[in-house]
Amino acid sequence: MSGQLEISEVSKAFGGVQAVTRVSIDVRQGEILSVIGPNGAGKTTLLNMISGFYHPDSGRISLEGKDVTRLKPSHIAEHGVARTFQNIALFRGMTVLDNLMLGRHVRMRSGVVASFIYWGLAQKEEVAHRRRVEDIIDFLKIQDLRRRPTGSLAYGLQKRVELGRALALDPKVLLLDEPMGGCNHEEKEDMARFVLDVNQEWGTTIILIEHDMGVVMDISDRVAVLDMGQKIAEGTPDEVRANPQVIKAYLGEAKPTAGRGVAAGEPSGHGSGASRSEGRGAGSGQPPRSGEGGRRG
Repeated sequence: MSGQLEISEVSKAFGGVQAVTRVSIDVRQGEILSVIGPNGAGKTTLLNMISGFYHPDSGRISLEGKDVTRLKPSHIAEHGVARTFQNIALFRGMTVLDNLMLGRHVRMRSGVVASFIYWGLAQKEEVAHRRRVEDIIDFLKIQDLRRRPTGSLAYGLQKRVELGRALALDPKVLLLDEPMGGCNHEEKEDMARFVLDVNQEWGTTIILIEHDMGVVMDISDRVAVLDMGQKIAEGTPDEVRANPQVIKAYLGEAKPTAGRGVAAGEPSGHGSGASRSEGRGAGSGQPPRSGEGGRRG
């Protein structure tokens, strides 16, 4: 597969702190690439450079052969790159539906006057965008929440709405910055399956930052590892799991316990309950839970 997104020798410093140093990664079309590393390794800074919030001090970023290194975030979004954030960035006083409709803004073509009088192209656009947003609401199983203010939702559901707003851009490349951070086990499992389905059913390329190594190893095609702003490893989950530098820098060296040995480099955590071979509701034939109280059947 060819590189859809090419990150070439990018570096970024903040004052005297070198956050990212000459990192190169080729992201292949249609894959899930996870970027892992200790806190402060430069993972979010890398995503910020891809999405245009930061510009690299040196190096180049290209999307489908086009140089996007110096483009503004809005222009990069127009080229098909969407993202979520570590800290939820929704409008808490607005409904779920309105938050998702905001995600369609880069696809809107009618002007201010036409939108104000709501006629012709503006009306047709509104209908088409609403239809697309309703598809995303159905996909994420939040039909009963569409009229609820997002600030009233449980944390895991707010994370799901933020994913929906990113999907509303119809992205070619989706950047997910700790989409499962702060979620309980069931919420992580649901989010992992949604991520897999976006990738497998829609063909969206995904770059994922996640600290839960069980999730990373379950759903990723490839993994890149950063430490102190430098890339120290890249490969399949199994290759990265066995890499001595990764074990030392991030996963930790396992010590044998009395009576049995522990394989070095085995990640901690229980995983997501989802894997590359499983889609939404795998195993039970049922979709993930919707609403706040129910469990998956």
